[in-house]
Amino acid sequence: MARAASAPGTRGEARLAGAERLRARLRAPGRRGALWGGGGGSGAGGLGLGRVAFRAGAMAFWAALSPSIVEYFEGEDFYRCGYCKNESGSRSNGMWAHSMTVQDYQDLIDRGWRRSGKYVYKPVMNQTCCPQYTIRCRPLQFQPSKSHKKVLKKMLKFLAKGEISRGNCEDEPMEDAVAGDFGLINKLDIQCDLKTLSDDLKESLESEEKKKGKSSKKEESNELSRSQDIEEKLGSGEPSHSVKVHTAPKPGKGADLSKPPCRKAKEIRKERKRLKLMQQNPDGELGGLQARREPSFCPPKAKSNQPKSLEDLIFESLPENASHKLEVRVVRSSPPSSQFKATFQESYQVYKRYQMVIHKDPPDKPTVSQFTRFLCNSPLEAENPPNGPDCGYGSFHQQYWLDGKIIAVGVIDILPYCVSSVYLYYDPDYSFLSLGVYSALREIAFTRQLHEKTSQLNYYYMGFYIHSCPKMKYKGQYRPSDLLCPETYVWVPIEQCLPSLENSKYCRFNQDPQAVDEGRSREPDRLQVLYKKVVMPYGVYRKQQKDPSEEAAVLQYARLVGQACSERMLLFRN
Repeated sequence: MARAASAPGTRGEARLAGAERLRARLRAPGRRGALWGGGGGSGAGGLGLGRVAFRAGAMAFWAALSPSIVEYFEGEDFYRCGYCKNESGSRSNGMWAHSMTVQDYQDLIDRGWRRSGKYVYKPVMNQTCCPQYTIRCRPLQFQPSKSHKKVLKKMLKFLAKGEISRGNCEDEPMEDAVAGDFGLINKLDIQCDLKTLSDDLKESLESEEKKKGKSSKKEESNELSRSQDIEEKLGSGEPSHSVKVHTAPKPGKGADLSKPPCRKAKEIRKERKRLKLMQQNPDGELGGLQARREPSFCPPKAKSNQPKSLEDLIFESLPENASHKLEVRVVRSSPPSSQFKATFQESYQVYKRYQMVIHKDPPDKPTVSQFTRFLCNSPLEAENPPNGPDCGYGSFHQQYWLDGKIIAVGVIDILPYCVSSVYLYYDPDYSFLSLGVYSALREIAFTRQLHEKTSQLNYYYMGFYIHSCPKMKYKGQYRPSDLLCPETYVWVPIEQCLPSLENSKYCRFNQDPQAVDEGRSREPDRLQVLYKKVVMPYGVYRKQQKDPSEEAAVLQYARLVGQACSERMLLFRN
């Protein structure tokens, strides 16, 4: 799904380029030393030694106070919208994060911020053309939908037997070519008339197949043909009006006799059922048919009515002679681990092919530099507290290895309370596996796994939900999920938000008219400023400034990041 960030060729690259232009302006004559507090030009007073001096002088403060150092770009950034194509309709505020703690970033994304490389931005929600609402899924209560199960079963069939279901590749969109978001839109729930064709039905069909050992070869062939026919319809994603099963069949009874897709198989099964019931009921056929309609006649096993968990579906055992082997590895990307360095070139080549095929980038655009800045560089400091996850907190690449080669990479941040999805890229040759949806489900399962040790890590952040963009509404299909109110920064179940979004692009989800932003900046003088290699409260810094625009920029920053972050993070000022 990028899941949260923009595709490098569009908004993400525009934001990074815009941030770097601003940094260049800050270094320009007349504003020398804006970035590092040193002089301009070269030599002893130039940028190089100024940079060294800054780092040496600030190192002690980083350890004692906070490693989060940000450079806020006052005003708003106007750029081309990757969703509606408005050339200047997308608006956001942004800052360059030289370094950032995972707790500070957690608090920022809980106020509507997201990162693209080291650039951290927040849409101006009531002005931007396509409002972007932060969305999070609750993995502990998550249950995969029918379409999610189809994707997982498609992967299992491919791994076990090498079966390729290409029928639904054309119906399922690839990653959003505009925003590069991580999930595929699950059209099956909308386009198909399959109501509740659940795992129980498939298990029942398989059970029926096993019972045919004493039946004639002709009957066995007919039954197998019917089962394969249903599997083909499920794999293709084509609407199947002939299969409408409203209740799961009970063990020992076979599939629903009223609505089978194959008449011949129906008659065979019906005859077998009739004979079985007549043997069990001396009243004969009529009594047997009546008994068949009684739910209590043959109570199902307790386990048959309980849905399989996400982990059961993902990690279903494969035969020893499976056609393929899939392995998922989590490697730290910043600072780069040895595993990350060893696989960098292979990972980059997958990214390059993805950008060229999926996003239609020319061959010279997805460069190593772009890949590194956009998906490898991160401001997040690696943290490994004893009560945290075994892999620690920070930025990672989740690599999907198929038969010894990388076919997909999910870029994620592991934060104190969530796994935050950043981007996904994959080998276009494996688009038929619906890797966007599959990787999202794997990341939800990964979040649940991390929660087992780190109990406060409860959520899976999917980036931005854009209701006005049809290609971005798929994120709402991972339920239960919540949207962030853009005014009070409280989480509201998405079901309560959708009616309002149908009427207006921009909405305040908090229904309490008296509610306010509890985390707002109340004491701006306590904001921490890094000025001339000295850390000071804004109240002290303000007395040294005469430019009225400086106060407006700092107060705007304080309002957007909130009181807690403004007191912990160091705001660099010239």
